[in-house]
Amino acid sequence: MMDAIFSVNGDRVVTSPNAAGPWDSSTQHGSAPAALVVWAAEAIPSPAPMQIARVTIDLMRPVPIAPLTLQTEVLRGGKKIQLCAVKLLADNVVVVQATVLKIKTQSLTLPPDLVDQPVEFPDPDQSRDEAAPLASCPFATGISMRAARGHFGVPGPAAIWYRVDRPLIEGSGVSQAMRAVVAADFCNGTSAALDFREWTFINADLTVSIARQPVGEWILLDAESLIGPDGAGLAIARLADQQGYFGRAVQSLVIERR
Repeated sequence: MMDAIFSVNGDRVVTSPNAAGPWDSSTQHGSAPAALVVWAAEAIPSPAPMQIARVTIDLMRPVPIAPLTLQTEVLRGGKKIQLCAVKLLADNVVVVQATVLKIKTQSLTLPPDLVDQPVEFPDPDQSRDEAAPLASCPFATGISMRAARGHFGVPGPAAIWYRVDRPLIEGSGVSQAMRAVVAADFCNGTSAALDFREWTFINADLTVSIARQPVGEWILLDAESLIGPDGAGLAIARLADQQGYFGRAVQSLVIERR
């Protein structure tokens, strides 16, 4: 078994069993394809240095633990922005369809009072180890979790720090935008509003917007969920690093009884 989640050779992707999520051992945790999408978008050449500003991922079908085909396209190129499309296919069927917005990286002198909103929760070193709830989820065995407020998978808002410990793409490092989207896809478990033993609340998509690139290995999700009476819901999180808040994440949830 390879250590990394994916091995990419051209447009061919080999998937490790360690990509599996908590809902079905034959399908991937949403963080895995999210990381692959960002990696692919970052690899697309641009006329000037650019950074990820927004990622929108539609999970068209469950993503299998199987070989995938990777397709990328520049939808809109320019000197200031680049809008990319990324698709993942399994057996010639699209399972993930995403758009990624990149914005030109510039060094700006901002007003001195324009600073990051500080994080009001304890740092990872002062937070509680929260690894146990996902011990049976292969993808989560490569993630460290530290709870600053609440508990993972327990109903109610929570604030949990996440760190990627396993290589995601063989031969490549983990970029800061990849760290952000990997953490963001844990939003529905971070802010669980329903009992996991009685309900499923799988996300059908993931949108992550980033005002600046995160710093360091740890990403905080300060999360909550909104559940409607008709089968739909939202998981929402503020994203932070140890310097302050830098982004937002939203998931659309499909609510069902087990």
